[in-house]
Amino acid sequence: MQSYSIRNTFLLPLGILLLEVLLLFTVVVAQGQPKANVIVLAALIVPVAGLFAESFFRRIIVGDDKVTACRPLRLKSLSYADIVSAETIRVKKRVFLTLSSEDDFLIISNAYAGFPELVHNLLAKLPPEAIDAETAKMAEAPPVKSSDIVSCWFGAILLAIILVLQFV
Repeated sequence: MQSYSIRNTFLLPLGILLLEVLLLFTVVVAQGQPKANVIVLAALIVPVAGLFAESFFRRIIVGDDKVTACRPLRLKSLSYADIVSAETIRVKKRVFLTLSSEDDFLIISNAYAGFPELVHNLLAKLPPEAIDAETAKMAEAPPVKSSDIVSCWFGAILLAIILVLQFV
């Protein structure tokens, strides 16, 4: 059994961003700044914290007889024998591997660490007739996406600058 989680290179800047938003919220409240600033920051905390929690706890477990997606408060498994198709949706460097059975489906993105290994391990366990040609081609060289990481670092740097400006 192998477990794959969201890349740490994404979680680190996202965690820093969450800490900075919380710190900035605290500073804004402590300085008695306008309520509009407090409301905007409070509204920003919710999605950032939600994304961090979802990403931190998300796992794909490739077992001997099934693949399982673990998310906060949700668990979904598909038996390899039940999977009738493995298809790929590709948007630039973002890839979504869709595993479908007659009753259910699982979508796996390339946000997971070790995505090439994950794809190879999954496809090796699936019935060959379930794998479409585009998926087999993608598996030869799965793309690595880094724009989400760059965006998180940009946000973290921008918030760091705003934090510094609060004290100047």
